[in-house]
Amino acid sequence: MEYVIEMINIRKEFPGIVANDNITLQLRKGEIHALLGENGAGKSTLMNVLFGLYQPEQGEIRVNGKAVNITNPNIANDLGIGMVHQHFMLVDTFTVTENIILGKETTSRGKIDLKKAEQEVREISERYGLAVDPKAKISDISVGMQQRVEILKTLYRGAEILIFDEPTAVLTPQEIKELIQIMKTLITEGKSIILITHKLKEIMEVCDRVTVIRKGVGIGTLNVKDTNPNELASLMVGREVLFKTDKTPADPKQPVLEIDQLFVKDSRGVPAVKGLDLVVHAGEILGIAGVDGNGQTELIEAITGLRKSESGSIKLNNKEVRNLSSRKISESGVAHIPQDRHKHGLVLDFPVAENMVLQTYYKTPFSKKGILNFKEIYKKARTLIAEFDVRTPSEYTLARSLSGGNQQKAIIGREVDRDPDLLIAAQPTRGLDVGAIEFIHKRLIEQRDHGKAVLLLSFELDEIINVSDRIAVIYEGKIVAIVDPKKTTEQELGLLMAGSKRKEAGEESHV
Repeated sequence: MEYVIEMINIRKEFPGIVANDNITLQLRKGEIHALLGENGAGKSTLMNVLFGLYQPEQGEIRVNGKAVNITNPNIANDLGIGMVHQHFMLVDTFTVTENIILGKETTSRGKIDLKKAEQEVREISERYGLAVDPKAKISDISVGMQQRVEILKTLYRGAEILIFDEPTAVLTPQEIKELIQIMKTLITEGKSIILITHKLKEIMEVCDRVTVIRKGVGIGTLNVKDTNPNELASLMVGREVLFKTDKTPADPKQPVLEIDQLFVKDSRGVPAVKGLDLVVHAGEILGIAGVDGNGQTELIEAITGLRKSESGSIKLNNKEVRNLSSRKISESGVAHIPQDRHKHGLVLDFPVAENMVLQTYYKTPFSKKGILNFKEIYKKARTLIAEFDVRTPSEYTLARSLSGGNQQKAIIGREVDRDPDLLIAAQPTRGLDVGAIEFIHKRLIEQRDHGKAVLLLSFELDEIINVSDRIAVIYEGKIVAIVDPKKTTEQELGLLMAGSKRKEAGEESHV
């Protein structure tokens, strides 16, 4: 069997950790090969070795049967290897074309021939069904479109082998469908793809083979047609994983959060939340389902004090909190697992321990008369790290060094430990593997069972149906229906999210 890529017995070490322990990966021409593992298993590290961003301590890489030494990404590009990174490497103020040609500019008489480049970008875009406007500015296009630009960047450089690093982590369900179609088109054009992921559904749908790695060790390679999600989950995590969350029926009590006729504008001053009403009770998980961009982000930001609202009422335990500061709202009993953990959840260049007290550092025992007590801060962090299974070399490790799943566990530990009345969980499992997802769902249900009110915002419909006790559907800034997760389907929710009205007799929704 001839392989286009062979990574044989690759070992990559960082101080105090073996990220890849003698892993072998072999890619056939014309296949989509999944690289599956938990957050922090070493998937991205292995691909960064292939792309020349890291140098391995030992092992061999062969491209089309020839041993190669890939010491930087330019060599990878010359060998026909392109990488679509999880965090896009784009310049916001540049156009699509300017980003694509960056570092590979064609010049005519010493000047960059932008017209010619635009024409080339348009041709490649049309050939692969990418539908991108070469003249659009990066800051003006959606995340899904930005990803297409990253794909175009690799194709413009002549890539025959494409590495996709967690490509669906930030996409809407519709964009995921489109991306899968793009991948299939690339394969029919003779390309080969390595897909780094932990989403089992996508592997079953689009991949030919899958290599599983666990804690830096290669577990094996399987044909996708010969396996199933349960087997893959067990191989990836090392134990059986429950896809259905076990929970008893909710026992809702008094209202904790009451929102009445709330109006909020987005960053451009356009109304995003338009007269929204919502009630969340103690002892229930209320899920918000909706297509991204229907006012969810602005709603959460208004409740947590990150954004001013225009009018209406937000009551917490019967007290008005609308337009109070974030700290005042936090101290009123609101905990927030934010949608963007890097932007609003962590200070990435602070140690894990200091991130654990971001909401409480000014209180005793963590500070006295304005002076921080680091002994108490680090003692508290050790307790939370153990309780919430945050896998980190130590409490002194910088937050940016942790995998996404462990960053999320650190945030959840910090927020839950404050014993809030209302826990707002926005996209709590975005980009996480099945083991971490199971852990987080259990914690949300635990909070509900302790009599807390939980507001869950997620774009994953199976998560909303699985975890929520009631589902509020948001459309164009309003709650348009409240449904019972036990009596609804993804299809019905999808229609409601697209603005369809419920027509069933006796099914009138009451907020």
